[in-house]
Amino acid sequence: MKRHGFTLLEMLVATTIMGIAVVGLLAALSTSLGNAARLTEADRIALLARRQMDALLLDPRLPRFTVFGGEFDRALSGGLPAGWRARLTPFEAPPGAGPGSAALERLELEIWWETAPERRKSFRLEAYRRGIVAADDVIQAAASQP
Repeated sequence: MKRHGFTLLEMLVATTIMGIAVVGLLAALSTSLGNAARLTEADRIALLARRQMDALLLDPRLPRFTVFGGEFDRALSGGLPAGWRARLTPFEAPPGAGPGSAALERLELEIWWETAPERRKSFRLEAYRRGIVAADDVIQAAASQP
């Protein structure tokens, strides 16, 4: 006599194997979704940083030797508290350069954001631009030299 179908034991073994495979796939999917969320967050912050750096480089009225900053709109940062701090300093000038001379300025930008309460992340960017030496810059640079 020929049997058709599966025995109860075969069904239990097949169901157990399928359950283990599904749990493994769900765990991998959960990890992938978490990684995708972190990458989206980092990408959004990097775009905000680039946008802010471009805006600062184009602003000729930035104060020198002073730390200044602000916060990003939460709609732009994906609902995360985020902001920036920057500092503009003369980097290099020709020897004996006086007021009105061309010089190279260094712009340091720090971007920060909070992923959870009490969990702050940040990174720094630097850029250089052409500037004009002001009389105050000469005095400030001389005062900061040892």
